[in-house]
Amino acid sequence: MGTVRRTAFAIALWTASVAAQDRPRPLAPEIPADLTWHNTDRPLSLKALRGRVLLLDFWTYCCINCIHVLPDLAAIEDRFSDDPVVVIGVHSAKFDNEGIPENVRQAVLRYGIRHPVVVDRDRGIWQDWGIRSWPTMVVVDTEGRVYGSTSGEGKRQVLIDAIETCLAEGAAKGTLADGPWQTSIEPQGTGPLRFPGKVLLKEDRILIADSGHHRVVVTDRDGALIATAGSGSAGRADGPLDSAAFNDPQGMAARGTLVWVADRANHLVRRVDLEAGTVTTIAGTGNRAPWGLAGGRALETPLASPWDLVLKGDVLFVANAGSHQLWRLEMESSDLGPYAGSGREGLRDDARSEAWLAQPSGLAITGGRLWFADSEVSALRSVGIGDSDEQVETLVGSGLFDFGFQDGIAASAQLQHPLGVAALDDGRLVVADTYNHRLRLVDPASGAVSTLLGDGTTGPLWEPGGVAVHRDRIAVADTNHHRILMVRLPADGGQVATSVLVLKGLSAPR
Repeated sequence: MGTVRRTAFAIALWTASVAAQDRPRPLAPEIPADLTWHNTDRPLSLKALRGRVLLLDFWTYCCINCIHVLPDLAAIEDRFSDDPVVVIGVHSAKFDNEGIPENVRQAVLRYGIRHPVVVDRDRGIWQDWGIRSWPTMVVVDTEGRVYGSTSGEGKRQVLIDAIETCLAEGAAKGTLADGPWQTSIEPQGTGPLRFPGKVLLKEDRILIADSGHHRVVVTDRDGALIATAGSGSAGRADGPLDSAAFNDPQGMAARGTLVWVADRANHLVRRVDLEAGTVTTIAGTGNRAPWGLAGGRALETPLASPWDLVLKGDVLFVANAGSHQLWRLEMESSDLGPYAGSGREGLRDDARSEAWLAQPSGLAITGGRLWFADSEVSALRSVGIGDSDEQVETLVGSGLFDFGFQDGIAASAQLQHPLGVAALDDGRLVVADTYNHRLRLVDPASGAVSTLLGDGTTGPLWEPGGVAVHRDRIAVADTNHHRILMVRLPADGGQVATSVLVLKGLSAPR
């Protein structure tokens, strides 16, 4: 990845403040001309953009904090849509898989990003600008000089104030360009599914989180449509199935005709009653939870990007990815609060309230333990379901920047940003090894890790986000292929059989 160059520019950038501009502003380094861009019909340069206020967002698409900043950037784009303001995403990858331009393009489409995005190959721009963490936002004035920078979430107003100051300065100096900058946004696909994030198998039905269409799809086991919940447009609304609104729904749990949904971008848990034909919010406030929240009444307690759910009796466990914790919802009492994880991001095994987690995104229960795909540490981990002294234990994985692909014994095996996990009847686990484009098979009893499906290319699987099991059937949310792949385990050492679920009666929302 290289070493950050300790230039005078980097020092000035990190000591500058958007609240105090008494220091000389450094000239922003030029963006190299040989990089791949998305959402623009030509490469951009700072020289060509002189006269405009620039907001550069240094991000990587695995990062939940970066994902949380995207609505702020969209709001800023709307606010300054008639002004000479340009937002530029600088995608500086954490994982190897994120450095591939086509994978970045898929992320741009998946998250509905409207501004130009440059693929920062080998983190060259990151080093030139002296960036140290994701996400970091930098404001550049109309003369191409750095006004200031800020890192982390919740900085919308700080950025708006900085942009307004730079616009006023440019107008006063006569350096302000005329009119807005026109971008070239790539069109969205029109298939029946769009970036499905999770899937759930039941005896007689299949439930699909059609995340890019902001709805939940229910079919019979052969793919014939039974129902959809959600209008097809991003939003937040309870009510009848066809008018209710979700925003990037992910994991689901179900019992009978009731389906619970992790409404990821709304920071909510919703309940779909298929018999009554209604959607109801049962947990969350719609706001992103602050760090260190202790919990409380379900509808008065905010969540943070809930990414998956699993049901155990009347307890709903939540992979609260945005707070790096597992939460528990007692549905009878409507009590909601942390179950495992201190809120510190990292990999540290400890008592469940003290352990460090990192963006847990997939859940399964087997053998009296709650298993979770801890995506940012590329780990498969578990915690007991029971007494308060239960320990978090790691089976596969070793740290925030330790990832790769390796089968074998769990202690040396490697994953790359897994998002899903499901339990077979015999206690083995199937893992959606998302950035390795594979399904992995893990035996907690022996510690053996093997590859079930996929060869590391984007042909058989492409960033699968979810996996579900019912007896001998496995369903995979093959996210970037916009499909559900059905898998049957081999008998007596035979080959894995796969087929694409053919959806009958389902079309893209209008």
